[in-house]
Amino acid sequence: MKRSLPAGQAAAIRLTGIAPGSYALSVIHDENANGRLDRFMAIPREGFGFSRNPRIRFGPPRYEEVRFEVGAGRVRQAVRLRYLL
Repeated sequence: MKRSLPAGQAAAIRLTGIAPGSYALSVIHDENANGRLDRFMAIPREGFGFSRNPRIRFGPPRYEEVRFEVGAGRVRQAVRLRYLL
C-alpha cells in the first residue's frame, strides 16, 4: 500500500481490512515528490523510518527487526522519521 500525507506535522494513517499476519512499515519523506528515497553515496538525503523504530546501521534493517503482528484487534505503530544529511 502507498499513502501520502502533508509534511510538517504529526499525522496518522488508519488502514482497514488488513488480514491477520506479519507486516512491516517503511516511511519516507519524499521532499521533492519524485516517488523515491534520494541518496548521496548510499546515504539517504530524505527522511525515512521503519516500524518498531530499529537502530539504524549500514543499510536498511532486516525484516525481523521491523516485523509486527496484526491480529483481530487494533494495532498501533509509531514511526519516527530520521534525517541523516
